[in-house]
Amino acid sequence: EVHLVESGGGLAQSGGSLRLSCAASGFAFSSTAMRWSRQAPGKGLEWVSTIIGSGTTTYYANSVKGRFSISRDNDKNTLYLQLNSLKTEDTAMYYCEKGVDGDQRGQGTQVTVSS
Repeated sequence: EVHLVESGGGLAQSGGSLRLSCAASGFAFSSTAMRWSRQAPGKGLEWVSTIIGSGTTTYYANSVKGRFSISRDNDKNTLYLQLNSLKTEDTAMYYCEKGVDGDQRGQGTQVTVSS
């Protein structure tokens, strides 16, 4: 059974940083692309970033490019998202998702950015 458990969210000030983690189990993590998405209050789900299984290639939404960094540790079956230069519009529930299409998702971790 696939399990994805996010952590690391919280309250940050504008311009600040947070690091999100996602502990994965129940599937071949090192050979699976992973992604982060987010959902702001009253809005739909927005894709944020994808990383391939080896970790050598990453993709970012224009809204976060240059500020966020996705990475993974395949020895620990853990996915990360480093959030830098945070803006109030980054406030959202952040989800770790399995696969290129994000076919399974964790419970999410809340990120709140204050001005």
